Amino acid sequence: MEKSASGQDASHRDAATSVLFLALALGALWFVCCRHLSEEWRFNEQYSYGWFVPFFVAYLFWLRWEDRPKVEAGSREHGARSFAVVLIVGAAIILLPLRVFEVASSDYRPLGWLHAFAVVTITLSIVYLIGGGSWLRHFAIPVLFFLTAVPWVTAIEAPVIEGLMRSVAAIAAEVLAMFGIPAQAEGNLMRLPSGLVGVNEACSGVRSLQTSIMIGLLFGELKRLSLWQRIFLVIAGVGIALFANFLRVLFLVSMASRAHDVSVVNKWHNLAGYGILVAVFIGTMAIAWRLGRGAGSTEQGARSKESESRGQRTEVGGQRSEGAALRAPRFLLQAPGSQLTSLLLALCSLLFAWLVLVEIGVEAWYRMHERTTIATPAWSARWPKDAPGYREIKTDERVRELLRFDSAHEAVWRSPNLAETNYMFFFRWNAGSGTILRARAHRPDICLPSAGWKQLGTDRVESFRISPGRSLAFRRFTFGHIESKETPVRAHAYYCLHEDRVHAAEKDRQDLYSNWDLADRWRVVKHGIRNLGQQVLEVIILAPAGVDEKVIDQRFQEMLPALIAPENAETLKR
Repeated sequence: MEKSASGQDASHRDAATSVLFLALALGALWFVCCRHLSEEWRFNEQYSYGWFVPFFVAYLFWLRWEDRPKVEAGSREHGARSFAVVLIVGAAIILLPLRVFEVASSDYRPLGWLHAFAVVTITLSIVYLIGGGSWLRHFAIPVLFFLTAVPWVTAIEAPVIEGLMRSVAAIAAEVLAMFGIPAQAEGNLMRLPSGLVGVNEACSGVRSLQTSIMIGLLFGELKRLSLWQRIFLVIAGVGIALFANFLRVLFLVSMASRAHDVSVVNKWHNLAGYGILVAVFIGTMAIAWRLGRGAGSTEQGARSKESESRGQRTEVGGQRSEGAALRAPRFLLQAPGSQLTSLLLALCSLLFAWLVLVEIGVEAWYRMHERTTIATPAWSARWPKDAPGYREIKTDERVRELLRFDSAHEAVWRSPNLAETNYMFFFRWNAGSGTILRARAHRPDICLPSAGWKQLGTDRVESFRISPGRSLAFRRFTFGHIESKETPVRAHAYYCLHEDRVHAAEKDRQDLYSNWDLADRWRVVKHGIRNLGQQVLEVIILAPAGVDEKVIDQRFQEMLPALIAPENAETLKR
């Protein structure tokens, strides 16, 4: 009897140790994945609901745990168990190259999907090892629910966005015309006598589309609806979101028409957006309640019977008196010979150690390549607040969402002779804030064409003096406005990208990683280049077309020393 009791205590200790390493391994696995996706949740408004999804997953899993099926010792065949182990090992190995790429290209959405699928695969494989196929089917939905927080791949999201924008604009224009409001759809724009209203500002339904899908799946799981009922609920939620956004467009455009000022759209934009989320939440919840009303009592009865049965099984053999500390790992003790306990202990301890080694290895990879970096002289921007017509410009939320900078400043002023208008943009990314490729997305040859400007000739790199004995390299562009029907105007753009630290072979180069494509992403990973701090200064001078470019360059050189403030690295960090 003493040997039996001693063996039972040892089994409980092994089971408790397995639970500990299981918690450590899964905790580290999910934490790293959520930390990677949190950048998108933080900057992208349409995915901001992602912060709540991990908590929803935990809550749904806990609800499923309350009525979990019984563990059947013979439910896991040897071949299937070996396959589950292979899936865990394979998904864990993938995490190493995946994390290397994520550090240098944190904004690349396919990486987020690969990471999420690896986490889900490992989690569900562990669930299968513990409880077999019945547990896998029972807990699959709460775990897979996490995928609703992963941003859609751009190749899928972009066509949906553009299609919804154009469709909403066209339908809204027809409806507004019926009420005597002169609105004309031009792609994703609404032309009013007082100006243009962008449907992306009046909203096309996309910003609440992903949220409505998440809410539909959440209420479908809470009510334990059937598959077809859940599909219907998600479709209904999306329909509510799209219809509510259509009404939002009508409201905002009609307000702009009555006020004869398109700027009133900004005043009501956020309030109308919050109203849509409330409508989606309440409408989806009401539909879910209606669908689940008939099956609610049956489901509740089944849960009560399962809980009562599980309580009776717990009391058999005096296990009830052993206390909560020993009941926690009890599901691990149901395998003959504690084989499952030993397997889980080995797997979870190795998985946790591997996850720690992956993070150490990724950090070592980049630090190894950063030994050859050179610190560049720091500088920041000064703003000509005493210049004629100086005023600051509010940074567009879409620009913030795209560039994901840590700080930004924009301003416009006139030259003393009133013949020129100057725009200045300054963006700062602190060390470790995303990919270095993000700063290349706000170049004049990308942004100005989208505003109706056409590049004239080729760009070139020139150096301009900012202080005695010191110069900065700028990429020089010239643009002409496509729709200019009055006196032709030229936009002379000067773009400077500054890295706080650069590799020796890349010093003073302005043409690196400018395409923001797969080749560039592979290059930064291959050479271990991550964001060590960078900033962009862009100055645009609008002048009549007859002014010679050399004259504009001379005027830019004259104003530049007053716009640049050299400083040491410590001052810049502060």
